[in-house]
Amino acid sequence: MIIRKISMFTFALAIVALVVGLTGCEKIVTMMPDGEMESEEITIGIAVAETGENAEPYGLPMKRGLELAQEELNMAGANIQFVSMDTMSTVDGAKAAVQALADRGVSAIVGVGISTQLKQAFPIAQEAGIVAFSPISSAAGLSGEIGDYVFRAGIATNILVPGGVEKTLAALNYENVAIIYDDIDDYSISVKDELNKALEANNVTIGITESFQTKATDFSMQLTAIMEMNPDVLFVAALSGDMTNIIIKARELGITSTLIVPDLTDSEVAAAGTAAEGAITFAGWSSISDTPGNSDFVQAYMTKYSIDPEPWAAQAYATLYILANAIHNAGSSDSAAIRDALAQTSHFPTILGPFSFDPNGEAIYEDIDVIVQTVTEGKLQDN
Repeated sequence: MIIRKISMFTFALAIVALVVGLTGCEKIVTMMPDGEMESEEITIGIAVAETGENAEPYGLPMKRGLELAQEELNMAGANIQFVSMDTMSTVDGAKAAVQALADRGVSAIVGVGISTQLKQAFPIAQEAGIVAFSPISSAAGLSGEIGDYVFRAGIATNILVPGGVEKTLAALNYENVAIIYDDIDDYSISVKDELNKALEANNVTIGITESFQTKATDFSMQLTAIMEMNPDVLFVAALSGDMTNIIIKARELGITSTLIVPDLTDSEVAAAGTAAEGAITFAGWSSISDTPGNSDFVQAYMTKYSIDPEPWAAQAYATLYILANAIHNAGSSDSAAIRDALAQTSHFPTILGPFSFDPNGEAIYEDIDVIVQTVTEGKLQDN
């Protein structure tokens, strides 16, 4: 058996370390009891994009966040080991990675951040009776659609988008908008659908909606049609590569509308260069958030990797702590027991705020305050 009986105290200790923001080795050691403690090895499957177009913006930040959390938990006395499989940024790669991990007999799989890939890969884990936990996938409703072994820590679009529209509308008072979205990507479709609902509820006119398909090479036709309408705001619903190319092309064509791009990160801002200046995004996490442990996470991440933490790294970091807490509460390596413990997670402190699951395995961050950021001098700055 790959995942064996776990030292309950060890996990409890590690989780307490997160709650009080302990990330330094000396601080954690001071909490250890007298005498030597041993813990059983816990092996968790990791399925993230390490190659392909989703690696740099999504997969590698997730892996870094998971590895940092693993290091902290192990420093506190746990013995967590990873078995990693590269999803290769494709649906087939994600399915193969999840199948390979299921064949290894792991009791939990963490990863698969792209909703379109998750929709086809996680049913494999569901059928095998293995917990599948995505740190960042956020297309609305996917966990409930697939089954009771599927959980997500990402802030779903039906929570993020209405909050983002409310805040940006209050700041900009826009009346006419346009939307461009990827009509074969589940996340982008979900963002578009939630924008439609939120904008209609706030009596904002959607003058034009244009679509494209993932990895499009030319957005001229869609953006020219949008430019002719001259909207106050252009909403962009896309994954990282297309998001960046749309921002660049919009400015090349002379579109002066304010760009609002959900889930824009500093990675896309850097890739878009000066074209991204003034673009606005909304998100559920910021490096300067005052949630307990967040500043320690930011400092530890920068120390370990010499870069600023990405939102996807923060969500992955929180995910491993949530999973570790559930394994501790389950007291078993049985995936059904871990599933039941995850489902009962309530008010668990994370760097994104107190965390619970709804009945469908979707994330609930209590009292979430959607963060609006603007690109200023080449960096996202909180408004």
